[in-house]
Amino acid sequence: MSDRPAVAPYLTVSPASAAIGFYAAVFGATQRVLMPSFDGLRIMHCELVINGGSLFLADMFPEFGNCRVPIPSDPATVSVSLEFATPQEVDESFERAVNLGAKPETVPTDSFWGTRYAALRDPFGHRWLLNAPLVKS
Repeated sequence: MSDRPAVAPYLTVSPASAAIGFYAAVFGATQRVLMPSFDGLRIMHCELVINGGSLFLADMFPEFGNCRVPIPSDPATVSVSLEFATPQEVDESFERAVNLGAKPETVPTDSFWGTRYAALRDPFGHRWLLNAPLVKS
């Protein structure tokens, strides 16, 4: 079996180096793989490990394909969902993200479906959903 995850979101983000720093600061992401491009200015591929899962990302390379970075005012077509162990992790991650420039969509809330839930847009236009099981009293 390969070390590559069976399914992983692959984000086009610019500048990728700034996004790597943001995801490390907010979600505790660690780099597993980093491949700079030949031009020395962009990231060709990066794999981050967040909460035991993988997230791939790269700068935009219009010369190689038809993808673009998200436009922050456009509705999101994809969201990245993170599952945390405790409601406190949702609250803390949300606060760090907003303090570092993310736009809140839903502040941390105890949802009717049984999780602590929050949603935000990172400074690069990607949408994140944060969830944790509610602590039972």
